[in-house]
Amino acid sequence: MKKLTWILLLVALTLNATTERKHYVTRVYDFVPAPGQFANKIPYFYAGEPRDSLIKRAADAICGRVVIEEYERMDGTLVTDTTLEICPSMVSLGSYGGYIVFGFDHPVVNVPGEYDFQIFGNAFQADNSSSSGGSCEPGIVMVSEDVNGNGIPDDPWYELAGSEYNHPTTVHGYEITYYMPDENKVKTPNGNFITDTTYIRWMSNDPDPALREGYIDRLSFHTQPYWPLWYEGETMTFTGTKLRNNYVNERKPGDPNDYFVLHFFDWGYVDNRPDYDWTEPLTDSIQSKCNLGFKIDWAVNDAGQPANLRKVDFIKVYSALTQKCGWLGDTSTEVRGGIDIHPDAELPPLTGDVNGDGDVDVADANLLINMVLGSTKANSVADVNGDGSVDVADVNTLINIILN
Repeated sequence: MKKLTWILLLVALTLNATTERKHYVTRVYDFVPAPGQFANKIPYFYAGEPRDSLIKRAADAICGRVVIEEYERMDGTLVTDTTLEICPSMVSLGSYGGYIVFGFDHPVVNVPGEYDFQIFGNAFQADNSSSSGGSCEPGIVMVSEDVNGNGIPDDPWYELAGSEYNHPTTVHGYEITYYMPDENKVKTPNGNFITDTTYIRWMSNDPDPALREGYIDRLSFHTQPYWPLWYEGETMTFTGTKLRNNYVNERKPGDPNDYFVLHFFDWGYVDNRPDYDWTEPLTDSIQSKCNLGFKIDWAVNDAGQPANLRKVDFIKVYSALTQKCGWLGDTSTEVRGGIDIHPDAELPPLTGDVNGDGDVDVADANLLINMVLGSTKANSVADVNGDGSVDVADVNTLINIILN
């Protein structure tokens, strides 16, 4: 059997249009990593490069790829095998607030009650830990719908409320500012691993006064600049929701070495648990230990109320912890791509969109009134309140929708 060629194709916007929806990430809109030990390294970035280089490398890392293998059988028949690589590489988001914004070649439809999409990280279970811990660097997920139809993520964002959303130590409205370090200053040795404990200063509005300022330590095994080289300002500020620290030093008595374990949160975060990839049967064991994905149903507005989104066009993930673990350094979320779990799902009708133009407005109310009066034949969307009939009650419901 003679192997002829291996061709690696990056799935990008330049590919020919197709009616078949790709179930994996196809584009990166923005990538803003916060300072951290993997800044300028995952992915690589060099001083002086255009900003677009960082975005492109992020897309190369997390967008789906297709491997096409062509080979010849003994009988001379040419065979082509196509294999999807869901997670070609990864990006590191850095310390708290660092983020990436990406999407698919289609909207992700909200299938009520089901997991709608998956985002992959690199969390794993520790061998010497309790069943609830390992390497877990949770990132919060935000979603947005392209309401204005311009194809760019400039519409309102909604947080997916994970298991920690209402925890008493979760900080909503958190803000942190990082300060550019002096790369030429004299380093302050401390221990066998850390080379500078006052490297990148930060300040925050944490309600706990003891957590309002600190430093990102520079480690001896990551010596590149931790300040993003593409960033021109002397401060970086991020806002969002901050989760409680999840690390425990499980060093055994008599052992001189620290053994840091980052414990899982229950559900709803990227890089928080080992990922289920939806290609194997969903067993009880997988359900108990894995990240199964994300539901659009979890989306809430700034007041914590359900957003009731039918679909999302843009997804954002950001690092959710301001935490450092001794010689392990700062905690940063990693992202390895994602999939739409049901890419062929059809978008359900918009409640109140009686005329089917994609908006709910006075034009729908006028048409519905004509339907109630009998001058126009009613359609399935006209039953706005879902009681099985089209009458004045539907008009009242529609007017409330429009006013709200």
